[in-house]
Amino acid sequence: MPRGRSSREARPAHATQADVPIPDKLYFRIGEVSELTKTKTYVLRFWETEFPTLKPVKSKTGHRLYRRQDVEMVLEIKRLLYERGYTIEGARRELSNGSKAPVEQKHLFETTLSLAELKSIRRELESVLTLLSRKC
Repeated sequence: MPRGRSSREARPAHATQADVPIPDKLYFRIGEVSELTKTKTYVLRFWETEFPTLKPVKSKTGHRLYRRQDVEMVLEIKRLLYERGYTIEGARRELSNGSKAPVEQKHLFETTLSLAELKSIRRELESVLTLLSRKC
């Protein structure tokens, strides 16, 4: 290590699972996290409401301050939602599982019903909707 530099300055930026280099800082503002993760700030704020594990601290002035683990969590959420195709609920479950095997969600869109059975269900639902709309 060169003389006169602290160990904090000498360490290189780290890469996460998505190979996004994260600078070696204690805190990141929401704009920095947005740039690093290529995610809009309003999406980050929404994810804070949906994922209990994503909780940036707030400064005295009310600004969100993300820690390294928060930035890594954002990258993992983004990977689950956009690359793996998870729903919000599925991603939340996956993150709470920790190291458990991933939950497969393909079954949500598969059915063993025939086309005729599906059409019958649709007709029944339409009749229920008609009944409900008459009572209002």
